[in-house]
Amino acid sequence: MPTEREKMVAGELYDAQDPELVAARGRARFATKQLDALAYDDPLRRKQLNQLFGKGGESVSVTPPFFCDYGSQIELGDNVYFNFNCVLLDVCPIRIGAHTLIGPAVQIYTALHPLNAELRRKQEYGRPVTIGADVWIGGGAVILPGVSIGDRAVIGAGSVVTRDIPADVLAAGNPCRVLRSIS
Repeated sequence: MPTEREKMVAGELYDAQDPELVAARGRARFATKQLDALAYDDPLRRKQLNQLFGKGGESVSVTPPFFCDYGSQIELGDNVYFNFNCVLLDVCPIRIGAHTLIGPAVQIYTALHPLNAELRRKQEYGRPVTIGADVWIGGGAVILPGVSIGDRAVIGAGSVVTRDIPADVLAAGNPCRVLRSIS
């Protein structure tokens, strides 16, 4: 029988109030508060980033405040940058490619809730998000569960990304749509 954590990461219905998951979220909240309190050049910051993220903590730059559910489902390529006030709900994997720039107040969601109210009281589920390499996501953008964004894409500020965006395009709006190719 799979654990609630295993079901969560697999995108299946799971109980978010499972004691293991509640404790893991508590650890992530404590870790992000500690991270936010450290000076930008404090050597403990790198150790904290390595412990928080599933992969990529050795080269990521995070400008506080930063918020996430677990951290362990966040996999980063080299030199990813998060500006102020980013929120990542990582109940499923969030994979972000190398050299990607995440603007201030960007929100990346993998969490979903059933439409049935009775079921919603007890369980939730998620869909992974994949963001390619060399992507730039403008401030205030929201990336919804299950979305993939291709390499070198640019997402305009304030966009709500509801579906996949291909590589090498400028996309913006609510809902976000491709405006033009980037050559």
